[in-house]
Amino acid sequence: MSAPKTDSNSQTSRRWSSRWLFILAAAGSAVGLGNIWKFPYIAGENGGGAFVVIYLVCVAVVGIPIMMSEVMIGRASRSSPIHAMRKLTAEAKSSPAWVLMAWMGVLAGFLILSYYAVVAGWALHYIWLMAQGTFIGADATLVGGTFDALLANPALLVFWQTVFMVATIWIVSRGIAQGLEAAIRWFMPLLFLLLIALLVYAVNSGGFAQGWAFMFSFDWSKISTETWLVALGQAFFTLSLGMGTMMAYGAYVPEDAHIGRTVLSIACLDTFVAVAAGVAIFPIVFANGLEVGQGPGLMFVTLPLAFGQLPFGALFGTMFFVLVSFAAITSAISISEPALSYLVQEYNAKRSRVAVSLGVICWLLGLGTVFSFNIWADMHIVGELTFFDFVDYVSQNIMLPLGGLLIALFAVWVVPKTVLAKQLQINTRRSELIWRAVGGVIAPLGVLAVFSYTVLSPLFD
Repeated sequence: MSAPKTDSNSQTSRRWSSRWLFILAAAGSAVGLGNIWKFPYIAGENGGGAFVVIYLVCVAVVGIPIMMSEVMIGRASRSSPIHAMRKLTAEAKSSPAWVLMAWMGVLAGFLILSYYAVVAGWALHYIWLMAQGTFIGADATLVGGTFDALLANPALLVFWQTVFMVATIWIVSRGIAQGLEAAIRWFMPLLFLLLIALLVYAVNSGGFAQGWAFMFSFDWSKISTETWLVALGQAFFTLSLGMGTMMAYGAYVPEDAHIGRTVLSIACLDTFVAVAAGVAIFPIVFANGLEVGQGPGLMFVTLPLAFGQLPFGALFGTMFFVLVSFAAITSAISISEPALSYLVQEYNAKRSRVAVSLGVICWLLGLGTVFSFNIWADMHIVGELTFFDFVDYVSQNIMLPLGGLLIALFAVWVVPKTVLAKQLQINTRRSELIWRAVGGVIAPLGVLAVFSYTVLSPLFD
């Protein structure tokens, strides 16, 4: 295979200007739509505080080691994920087949971005609806009908998908300093401020005690093997693992940043946002006597109905969907980085042109997701899976877990010890044994359990 190419456009010679900017960028990648609705819901339904404890254990033994592996690979190579795997496999005199792992991760991220932009477009539309006061005093029929009408309108979905993709393309095309860092400097602090404002609002909503009990009452009777698998899956997916994102971001990490402490900070920030989102959301839901829906039902039906019944609901509802949109854009720019950095480096291309080309292709692929909710709703790719369901299932349930599993194995058992010693400061026999046990055995087994559960469980439903 040809050696990686570099030039002034590749950005791989650039660095995050500080360790904390990398932490904010990586946390922004990890904080996405799933954090805001999924983690609080599954915590409440799986034992509350007991689930949170199990989740933190899973983050420690699965999420953090794999993220450390990705960041290490990126920083050691100072290249895009695909070029990083080429470089390290050559250095380790290992099979070039390992490079397929990076290709799979890049492709998975591309597929995910294609439908992520559509769902993020829903949030943009709801900023507009909330700001107009559409849901003030609305009943469940109106709120549910509004969401159904959005899904049934392909033109409106395409409009908001396009707005989101244009914003993503514009940010990533500007490079590290003017694009990614500039966006992170604005979006992440604003995200935290909005979250704090919503927390204050939730405390005074009248349902705070009930919402707190839903998420944090320790109910060990609900803990089962399935609970552990759900926690493992959430720990893996919430940290944006398996798609090469952290490899791509890791390529820009300064040499003096301690990878272990940095990754721990990212995991803590991500968990904080997920927990805080639950503490902000559920009091508002309970204050109105509503059911804690799941997925789009919670975010686009239950919450708008709740905000519509509360004082200043239109204002704080608008703020909530701005927060959701910030979380979506920080995730989107990170998901696009692996493919973009590879093409820029491989073909010595101008970053802005590559960003536009990738964005257009991703937008076109996203049309399949748009049509899955309306004109293609009765068209199934495999079994009962629509186009959107199929792309989501293959990328999330197959490609990402396999990518994470292979990354963990590669980082521990293939990467040369000299690289480990330099990047992770593993210089003693004891630290090496711990790394091999946690990163090379426990973490891969955890991901394998998640993979088996997500692939096989539907067969027994």
